[in-house]
Amino acid sequence: MITTFAAALNTGLRRALEDDPKVLLMGEDIGRLGGVFRVTDTLQKDFGDNRVIDTPLAESGIIGTAFGMALRGYRPVCEIQFDGFVYPAFDQIVSHVAKINYRTQGKVNAPLTIRIPFGGGIGSVEHHSESPEAYFAHTAGLRVVTPSNPADAYSMIRRAIALNDPVIFFEPKRRYWDKADVDFAALDRDGGLPLDRARVCTTGSDATVVAYGGTVATALSAAGIAAREGHSLEVIDLRSLAPIDFDTVEESVAKTGRLIVTHEAPVFAGLGAEIAARITERCFYHLEAPVLRVGGFDIPYPPAKLEKHHLPDPDRILDAVDRSLAA
Repeated sequence: MITTFAAALNTGLRRALEDDPKVLLMGEDIGRLGGVFRVTDTLQKDFGDNRVIDTPLAESGIIGTAFGMALRGYRPVCEIQFDGFVYPAFDQIVSHVAKINYRTQGKVNAPLTIRIPFGGGIGSVEHHSESPEAYFAHTAGLRVVTPSNPADAYSMIRRAIALNDPVIFFEPKRRYWDKADVDFAALDRDGGLPLDRARVCTTGSDATVVAYGGTVATALSAAGIAAREGHSLEVIDLRSLAPIDFDTVEESVAKTGRLIVTHEAPVFAGLGAEIAARITERCFYHLEAPVLRVGGFDIPYPPAKLEKHHLPDPDRILDAVDRSLAA
């Protein structure tokens, strides 16, 4: 059926609530309002306010409470209303949620999913368009994932909730209204692609473009333009940011000899830096040009009227492709 990214997430959350009475949702305005993006719309009405819980505006309290519940056998799914609001909960996440399994030598798990709308492109104000994924990918003990399309939104949220590991689940908010045909029955049968696997979205021979979250659609647009100009780009959707499926990226780069990595976060010390370093190590004798990165600038997120200049677009990706091919 044709569905939006947000509606696919809603369906995934609904199925998880139906399948397991230990699953519960927590967050600011997620119940009666259905969340600011309406991802949890009607869920409180259907499952009650003891399973879809409107919390105080206190991110540290939300995560701390959910962590305690996870230790008691529940599977909380927390919503951080916007990316820039996660920092008050940062200590809970990196000092406790991420460490409990290691601290107890594997005896205690924290099956906690933390949903975070992230990235720009919606013309919002300060602290509403950030890309903090590198902070969490750097933290051992956390899985960090991000879907880029409605089908993955559905299958990945269900897989994340079912895991015994804590999962940071980044949702590219400018894709909430993207539509696609999703076969929910098929995804229920096979579960979709494993959570830690990247997907080759389009095959190509001239260069590899790695993207994730909101930039996957941008990379695919760039690939379409490049094809009309006679260049063949292979686009990879990472899906998982910790761990990263380097094998899929390596296989592609061994074929194309060139790699461009794009993300909305600033280039400096972003995920692209780790990918560039690892692929340079693993594909040194295959690379025909240096790995190039296309990302946000090293500035605080700009005002809404300037964000189109800050975010990677097809032209900036294609400029990197041209530089790579000319090397």
